[in-house]
Amino acid sequence: MEISKKEILDKLKGKAFDIISGVADELNLEAYVIGGYVRDIFLNRPSKDIDVVCVGSGIQLAELVTARLGKSAYLSVFKNFGTAQVKYKDIELEFVGARKESYSHDSRKPIVEDGTLEDDQNRRDFTINALALCLNRNRFGELIDPFDGLRDMENLCIRTPLNPDITFSDDPLRMMRGIRFATQLGFFLDPDTFDAIVRNKERIRIISKERIIDELNKIVLSPMPSIGFDLLEKTGLLEIIFPELVALKGAETKEGIGHKDNFSHTLKVLDNLAKYTDNLWLRWSAIFHDIGKPATKRFEPKCGWTFHNHNYIGSKMIPKIFQKMKFPQNEKMKYVQKMVLLHMRPIILAEEEVTDSAVRRLLFEAGDDIDDLMLLCEADITSKNPEKVCRYIQNFQLVREKLKIIEEKDRVRNFQPPIDGLQIMEMFNLPACSIVGELKTVIKDAILDGIIPNEYDAAYEYLMKIAEEKGL
Repeated sequence: MEISKKEILDKLKGKAFDIISGVADELNLEAYVIGGYVRDIFLNRPSKDIDVVCVGSGIQLAELVTARLGKSAYLSVFKNFGTAQVKYKDIELEFVGARKESYSHDSRKPIVEDGTLEDDQNRRDFTINALALCLNRNRFGELIDPFDGLRDMENLCIRTPLNPDITFSDDPLRMMRGIRFATQLGFFLDPDTFDAIVRNKERIRIISKERIIDELNKIVLSPMPSIGFDLLEKTGLLEIIFPELVALKGAETKEGIGHKDNFSHTLKVLDNLAKYTDNLWLRWSAIFHDIGKPATKRFEPKCGWTFHNHNYIGSKMIPKIFQKMKFPQNEKMKYVQKMVLLHMRPIILAEEEVTDSAVRRLLFEAGDDIDDLMLLCEADITSKNPEKVCRYIQNFQLVREKLKIIEEKDRVRNFQPPIDGLQIMEMFNLPACSIVGELKTVIKDAILDGIIPNEYDAAYEYLMKIAEEKGL
């Protein structure tokens, strides 16, 4: 990987590096910047997280560096882990003493001992993360690359420094990290590294769901997330951590009629969406949008393969999956449920005549998420037939225009009927009962169907007419 010494030194310019260098020399400590920050120098990627390792006390080095940086630096010490973090302006500096690690089979928490730089580089997950640049003045900017990490970067290769079976068995989260780096960077897994993940996949079960989701989210937010999910599936990890997604895999043919592989389709939808939005939960909605298809798949001789109500079944599956995978049980879950439930509605509108009533109902149910829903539906166009794709895009444009017109005219997004339940109870001297709910629904439906405008007087007049018919 071609990069000049001057370019390296330019990346190590600034008050923070100058002070670390001076303090390390005063304490007679070897100090190095190591890991992702060094990797990203050679990949020309921006990075604000800087890991500093020293042969000695990382906490002592951090304390003195913080004092020299002044009032704009904030120190956090984690004595149990032998680490310290310094926040300075827009960067985060993590200090640790060089160490060597050993593991027990049932835990990814290592037994830690003081070590040399070599020991510290040996414990790193991948060769591209084991690069170190010396910060001591007499060797400032000198690269230490014992595992040919630069060559691996040139070859776009993710490889472990030592035996991959030991690396992954010691800390199984590294399997997820390797796939995440391959996805984020557009790299490949070294064949021995890939095979070791396959052999050690069951070890992922000792990793907490929260740590797994953290890595999955980073994969989902990558420029082309399908790379990561494809690798997770091929290594067998996905079957363990997210079997509901693997259930989408496979195409079946019966009586000469086949259906598409819904796993591949889902990844294509995800990649399509990733071109237009960084919204994590909208991207997860793409992953979940067809999750109900395996449960609803049927073959009907007259019409072939069907997945009736897969959107409804899929939305009902979301809470259980979110709970199992330790996703947040809050508005984010409800948002994904809504996207999954409604994702077929704009497609149906695009295929049929776009009525005002149907558009009002879509606006009412999608609310402020209507634009996200339309993005998801447009990403769901994965046909290889250019004419079909063009027709869908044109139809979706018509739906968007109709949505805008109806919204401006009828103001139905997130609307509340102009007469509420308490008013209905007072008007007809009713207790809280099902009739009150029915009358509220009558008003809502009349507005959505365009029978009356979204105004109090019109709603009152219509309600009195309905009440008279019901004998109230």
